[in-house]
Amino acid sequence: MNVEINQTLRRVAAALAGVVHPQTGDDVVSSGRVRDLQALEDGTVRFRFLLQPDDPGTLVRQARAAAEAVDGVTKVKIDISLPAAQPAAPGRKAPGSVPAPKPNPNLIPGIDRVIAVSSGKGGVGKSTVAVNLAAALAAEGHRVGVLDADVYGPNVPLMFGERRRPAVTGTKGAEKIEPLEAHGVRLMSLGFLLDEEQPAIMRGPLIAGILKQFLEQVEWGPLDYLVVDMPPGTGDAQLSLVQTVNVDGVVMVTTPQDVSAGDVLRGIRMFERTHTRVLGIVENMSGFICPCCGQRYEIFGRGGGVRLSEQTGVRFLGDVPLEMEVRAGGDAGAPVVVSSPESPAGMALREVARKVVAELGVAPAGVA
Repeated sequence: MNVEINQTLRRVAAALAGVVHPQTGDDVVSSGRVRDLQALEDGTVRFRFLLQPDDPGTLVRQARAAAEAVDGVTKVKIDISLPAAQPAAPGRKAPGSVPAPKPNPNLIPGIDRVIAVSSGKGGVGKSTVAVNLAAALAAEGHRVGVLDADVYGPNVPLMFGERRRPAVTGTKGAEKIEPLEAHGVRLMSLGFLLDEEQPAIMRGPLIAGILKQFLEQVEWGPLDYLVVDMPPGTGDAQLSLVQTVNVDGVVMVTTPQDVSAGDVLRGIRMFERTHTRVLGIVENMSGFICPCCGQRYEIFGRGGGVRLSEQTGVRFLGDVPLEMEVRAGGDAGAPVVVSSPESPAGMALREVARKVVAELGVAPAGVA
């Protein structure tokens, strides 16, 4: 480690020691909240923040501001950790505890990275972000697949314009489902197996079984990225995914209003409790620009994604404007990054894809 990096680390540590908890009076360094402090030659500083239950949401934001103000620091990355749940009394389950994930690293050979796209509530455009993220990655030359895990509302077939039934290959007892392909992306969805008006009526264990089947019994082939479009909420599908395979990161989708951001915050905390990395936050439907007069209207409010990023320390990946091209492309089976790549929404979603790739290239704090 060179002298400049050592000096940067000392300056950042000193700045962080000036961030004090308003109730306890302890600073975030001596109290053990800041851990695994690292500095890179390009000026990036990264550390883990152990967030306690009684910590105000502003504490992480203050720590980030203190580190960013240090001379020579160009970027600050914070990984939020939650304390381990305390053991419950014999025979009782600890409140808020989550079974430790035991993913099978050999379940999906040939797939380099698994990215989940999730949200705390429905109707925020999660599938739109997932579909366009995959299409944007494919357009950049990556090998990409999309697994539609939203079994109650499988929208991937419509949004990719693909309605055929997938073929089944292989010998009896070792059959594999061949994914369909559109816009350079390999696809699997329960929507391909159901009639158009047929509802998916199933309980949690069936969801877990379908998800596992779509992971291990689909002939995905070699992929650089498998994008998993999750259902809204923090339930069976989310837990089943992180306990079945190694998820490299999660992209959380919100809209600007507080009711959406609050639900997404719960989703972020859920993934943190299952030791799953949250790559960043996308604010969808961030504003509407009238095509007639050019006036911008904040239909769903403004800045919810940025505020959520500041509160949690999770990276803000960008905002996507509300545009008719996005809706039209989704209904026509042509993601906006394909049908209108130079539109404001198309450019925003392509930038999100680039940031996701960049974020995946940075190892989490404490990982060599």
